[in-house]
Amino acid sequence: MVGLKEELLKSIWHAFTALDLDRSGKVLSHNLCTVLNVPHDPVALEEHFRDDDEGPVSNQGYMPYLNKFILEKVQGNFDKVEFNRMCWTLCAKKNLSKSPLLISDEDAFKVWVIFNFLSEDKYPLIIVPEEIEYLLKKLTEAMGAGWQQEQFDHYKITLNTSREGLSAWELIDLIGSGQFSKGMDRQTVSMAINEVFNELILDVLKQGYMLKKGHKRKNWTERWFVLKPNIISYYVSEDLKDKKGDIILDGNCCVEALPDKDGKKCLFLIKCLDKSFEISASDKKKKQEWIQAIQSTVNLLRAGSPPPHKEARLKRKALRQRLLAEHEELERQMRELQTANENKQRELETVRKQLEAAAARAAEEEKKRLQTQVELQDRFSSELEREKMVRQKMEEQVAQKSSELEQYLQRVRELEEMYKQLQEALEDEKQARQDEETVRKLQARLLEEESAKRAELEKWHLQQQQTIQMTEAEKQELENQRMMKEQALQDAMQQLEQLELERKEALEQYEEVKKKLETAANNTKSWKDKVAHHEGLIRLIEPGSKNPHLITHWGPAAFTEAELEQRQKSWKGKKTTSE
Repeated sequence: MVGLKEELLKSIWHAFTALDLDRSGKVLSHNLCTVLNVPHDPVALEEHFRDDDEGPVSNQGYMPYLNKFILEKVQGNFDKVEFNRMCWTLCAKKNLSKSPLLISDEDAFKVWVIFNFLSEDKYPLIIVPEEIEYLLKKLTEAMGAGWQQEQFDHYKITLNTSREGLSAWELIDLIGSGQFSKGMDRQTVSMAINEVFNELILDVLKQGYMLKKGHKRKNWTERWFVLKPNIISYYVSEDLKDKKGDIILDGNCCVEALPDKDGKKCLFLIKCLDKSFEISASDKKKKQEWIQAIQSTVNLLRAGSPPPHKEARLKRKALRQRLLAEHEELERQMRELQTANENKQRELETVRKQLEAAAARAAEEEKKRLQTQVELQDRFSSELEREKMVRQKMEEQVAQKSSELEQYLQRVRELEEMYKQLQEALEDEKQARQDEETVRKLQARLLEEESAKRAELEKWHLQQQQTIQMTEAEKQELENQRMMKEQALQDAMQQLEQLELERKEALEQYEEVKKKLETAANNTKSWKDKVAHHEGLIRLIEPGSKNPHLITHWGPAAFTEAELEQRQKSWKGKKTTSE
């Protein structure tokens, strides 16, 4: 009953969708009850389709009523062709193409019924390419033509690119266009459609004229036999108007060939529980075909299997479902693989970004390291340059001090020369006084310069000590920071040591100069004494003072007592400063 209900629903769906929404339920329900031999229930019908908000006049609202009040009451005692024709009448006018077709309306109706049989069990109804190929092959075989697989493959590719399948009306247009029946006339196409319709819809397994022996008169009469899954009906003619009887088939029936007798050939016998039937075929081939067809039908009845075309349809459907399931499983696996691949890609992208970040950090660290190295090199170079400049300055200072020492020695020599000149000038008092004054001024200046030079030398010595200490500290810092520059620092140490030696040599020279300076100071002191001793020898002749004069061994003194005391204080101060 489930299969029957599905077959009925497909035809009803076409009829319901073709009618107006407001009246489709009522009109269709009356007609269905009539053709399906179901009692009318006008109260339930009006209650279900009452005109208010609670009356769901829609496809979804009609299905509960259809299932409860019509389909569940169907017993199978109805004419399927009449039922399909009623549904066809309701939907054909609205949906059938207005363009001229190579098939009649009756043939279009049969194609529509075949579509409902072969279509998928989902709505809106469509027939998939595999079933289209099966139907076109059956029609081509029925027309006695050759199947054009290449042509259909091209059409299938075109179809698959646009949609999943064809509707009933598109299938009618395809067959009516003659695309797959070129060279065939309308009658041949119509006969092929009728043959396929009889097989798939009316379950006609085989049909044809044969002779049947009567049970009472024992005469032979030609009848039109129609083999179905559980019955063989025979008619006066192939128009099926005058039915003469049925042969009920079941699992206990059998068929066997008979020898020729009574002038009849190609005989075979159909044995049933209550009766046997002798039949004569037109030739041996037809005899063998009928025997095989009847025996196959009986075997199916014994096995409880459906007719071959329905079983083949179920197998094709199961195959499509299996392929669809495999395709869905493959798609699922592909999605999983794609998801896994995307996850891997994301992981790889994350790792790549991490590697890029690590590389960037490493590059940044390398850049900082190089920058630090360059800075250290620049600093070391600047330190070396500064050391070089310090050394150069020290050398310049030493050279300057040497030059000053040389000048000082030169001055000492000049003083000695002046001393000689003073000794020569003792003969002339005036010249002696001038020489005395000159020597006195020169001595004072020399003493001041000596003191300044001594202070400057001591300051320079302290600066030199500080410079040496700074050089040692910087050398130690450079050694701690740049161990790789140890050799360069050692060179710098050697230079510093050389500088220290030169400094010591300069100190030694300074000591020598100092000694010479002390010697010169002593000599100067002796010169002062000599000058003081001899300054009274020569004096200018000038008028005498009214004040009392000092008397020396050589006569009256050239200075007064106050002047002499002042000069003594000045000499003592200068002597103290020089010491």
